[in-house]
Amino acid sequence: MRAEQHRVVDDGAKQAARLKVGFVLSRSFTLSAFALFVDTLRLASDEQDRSGRVLADWQVIGSTRHLITSSCGVQVAPTSDFVDPSRFDYIVVVGGLLTVENPVDQQTITFLRQADAKKVPLIGVCTGSFILAAAGLMKRHESCVSWLHYKEFRERFPELAVRSDRLFNLDRQRGSCAGGSSAADMAALLVRKYISRDAERNALEVLQIEKARTPSDVQPRRPLYDDYDDARVKAAMITMEQFVDGSMPIEKLAAMVGLSRRQLERIFIEKTGMSPAKAYNRVRMERAKSILAQSKAPLIEIALDVGFENASQFTRTFKRTFGQTPSQHRAAALRAH
Repeated sequence: MRAEQHRVVDDGAKQAARLKVGFVLSRSFTLSAFALFVDTLRLASDEQDRSGRVLADWQVIGSTRHLITSSCGVQVAPTSDFVDPSRFDYIVVVGGLLTVENPVDQQTITFLRQADAKKVPLIGVCTGSFILAAAGLMKRHESCVSWLHYKEFRERFPELAVRSDRLFNLDRQRGSCAGGSSAADMAALLVRKYISRDAERNALEVLQIEKARTPSDVQPRRPLYDDYDDARVKAAMITMEQFVDGSMPIEKLAAMVGLSRRQLERIFIEKTGMSPAKAYNRVRMERAKSILAQSKAPLIEIALDVGFENASQFTRTFKRTFGQTPSQHRAAALRAH
């Protein structure tokens, strides 16, 4: 069954099918993300914990059979050379440290582009989306990255769509996830689509995971300003932090979390006691407050960073928010240290 079809088939057809996944591991890849993804497939492929490749199969593919060293030092050997990418239902690229120059070689880039040409879906796990983006393979697709890597992705690929409020994205031709335990969530979704819900349940139970999270689940993190018990509010706050220069219109912010502006305003008043616009301003001021305490950047530079046209306007807003001027706050922070 071709991955791009994404259609539901009956249980008999599912039992006859095998989900085939090829893994491309980058230099200094994240071992936990790879292990969770492949182990979800392994446990779903057979009953209980027998590890038979009955309903799924996987290979670690590479341009050589040389050992690939993960970011923690553990090495993994490729099990297959580059073959016809259409043998696989998905090609999963597992990224790792962003400080590594050329995380994959040119043969790997060529292979990924061949997979794209043959309509084989590509998935970037952890920072694997950076590798796909650098290869020109994330155009017209939205990348999902960890909130830790969001700023760097925007700096490297300003023309590409990216978000870090969700755990993972998966459409017909591309997938991406934040890494960590979300790799198991994404793998579980593939298992459910191409094998069965029972296989998914078996895998998660053995992994001691209560239930798989969905693409709409919010990344677990504490926002810069505060934390709230409504996923839509949390997602909106995270997005505000990403666009701390104030460039995200409230209407678009509402649409990103599946609400109208009026609905978003009502939920914000209920959950935070303030409007989205006021919350957005507070997020910007909290970021400025943090920069003031941690750097010697000029006030005008900080003002521009958080979306103000001049230092005087920024100073007035900061004082109205915190009861002291930016200079007074910086001086107090220096005394405290």
